Amino acid sequence: MASEGMDPRNQNLLIYVADRLLPREDAKVSVFDSSVQAGDSVWEGLRVYDGRIFKLDEHLERLEQSAKALAFAEIPDRDSIKAALFETLKANRMRDGVHIRLKLTRGEKITSNMDPRVNRSGPCLIIIPEWKPPRFTASGIRLITSATRRNTPQCLDSKIHHGNLLNNILAKIEAIAAGVDEALMLDIHGFVSETNSTNVFLVQREELLTPHADACLPGITRRVVMEIARSQGIPVVERNISLGEVYASDEMFATGTVGELTPILEVDGRVIGNGQPGPLTQKLRAGYAELTAREGDLIPF
Repeated sequence: MASEGMDPRNQNLLIYVADRLLPREDAKVSVFDSSVQAGDSVWEGLRVYDGRIFKLDEHLERLEQSAKALAFAEIPDRDSIKAALFETLKANRMRDGVHIRLKLTRGEKITSNMDPRVNRSGPCLIIIPEWKPPRFTASGIRLITSATRRNTPQCLDSKIHHGNLLNNILAKIEAIAAGVDEALMLDIHGFVSETNSTNVFLVQREELLTPHADACLPGITRRVVMEIARSQGIPVVERNISLGEVYASDEMFATGTVGELTPILEVDGRVIGNGQPGPLTQKLRAGYAELTAREGDLIPF
């Protein structure tokens, strides 16, 4: 029986693990895998639109860069990862309305230990495709500000898209306890960083503001939205943003592969703008939809 929120089609998925496709119930890694031992992995979220994977090379480049930053001894080449992706989508007959979690772990260890020198089997590639529409609705979401701070580059560089997401999970727990959708996370200086799962943008006097990508991930959807805005003549500014500016903003929205562009209607009980998705947000959503409808790597089947 499908759990709440699960598309019934996802019960019978084939998952790619290491070098083969396995039924969902058999798709497992060893208890000695580095992802189990210490969250030692990197990952990407991909979305499929009408037979195309959007921004595939950009995501694979970030995966490679993250694995290099974590000193993975081996990194699969881009062509082999693409081949595995296409094989997985073909086996599941998926061409649209699909979100993919692409994960690369450091691999299996010969003993339980944090030392990467005991990883002797090479990296483990995991591909999880799911029938999954954008995570949040176009009608908008509500946030609270989390007491859990986003990682600083002094501790763990947010530009490494790593699999250790405990501070994000702690922030999400706060949001759940508060009865809202997501948590807004600040950096260690008290400036806005991102939500527990997405980048954020504010609109003030028809100018688009977003935090510096210091304590937040420089997201691919974030960059695409900035490019769309500039092409439409909308000024884009990256700078420190305070909570007071959030509360007084005209519009606010979140960006990410899993949710695309999501209007934010309330933060800490303060209504953003008029409490409805704003005109600039709607304009950028339309621009993003137009782009995803025509760009991406063609799935060869």
